[in-house]
Amino acid sequence: MVNQIVNKIENAPFILEMVETTSNLYRLGWDERNGGNISYLLSEEDITPFLDVTKTIRNIPMDFDGSALIGKYFLVTGSGKYFKNVQKAPSENLGIIRVAADGKSVDLLWGLENGAVPTSELPSHFMSHIARLSVNPNNRIVMHCHATHLLAMTFTHDLDECLFTRTLWQMCTECLVVFPDGVGIVPWLIPGTNEIGIATSEKMKETRLVVWPHHGIYGAGETMDETFGLIETAEKAAQVYTIVRSQGEVLQTITDEQLKMLGERFGVTPKSGYLNL
Repeated sequence: MVNQIVNKIENAPFILEMVETTSNLYRLGWDERNGGNISYLLSEEDITPFLDVTKTIRNIPMDFDGSALIGKYFLVTGSGKYFKNVQKAPSENLGIIRVAADGKSVDLLWGLENGAVPTSELPSHFMSHIARLSVNPNNRIVMHCHATHLLAMTFTHDLDECLFTRTLWQMCTECLVVFPDGVGIVPWLIPGTNEIGIATSEKMKETRLVVWPHHGIYGAGETMDETFGLIETAEKAAQVYTIVRSQGEVLQTITDEQLKMLGERFGVTPKSGYLNL
């Protein structure tokens, strides 16, 4: 019976969601080669219909303290894995892990075949999960990608968080409604390090979108759709910004007063101090 359950895990809703999302990210050009990574917090109830959680394949050490997540389960993308390959070989490119009792390693329960390991950005993911869970216990997704126009915007726009956010809000009417908490921005840092993980997680305490200049963006949310939609909306605004800059002089835009009215209409509060009123 156990073998029969294991053989069906590729049909689990969370696996299908991950396959669809990684395919879309690759299709959009936001995760070239092995760029990008996703982690999906799962409950034991999510997993047990498909997997025997008492059986550990192997233990994988971590170089940071994940004690705040001991016993929690995650579906993660693998290090060095290409998103374009996830759909045809989920068990090679994805893995289900549980943070071990020592807080310094993870137990592999499924996937990451042929000696593969979780994403090299695991410190940033786990630290971001800890930060988001501290303000929203329902947060389940952390997603990183190289959204093209947002990345380009970090070369041409002031990296002040207030100015950057307000520009995005002004590009598309929906932006303020979708991310009223604004966009955080960290300094340029080396990826895959605890340092960038700490910087990202500090921003994640106040916002669900964090830009890595000249690199990409991190998003967090309660569902895969919400998180993908956050990044998608910010990226659309950055694309509009790119087009607007190429057309010449700006003749009109959404005013701060209009943004305030928009927030009132949709019951959201723009981040304090970001509107000049």
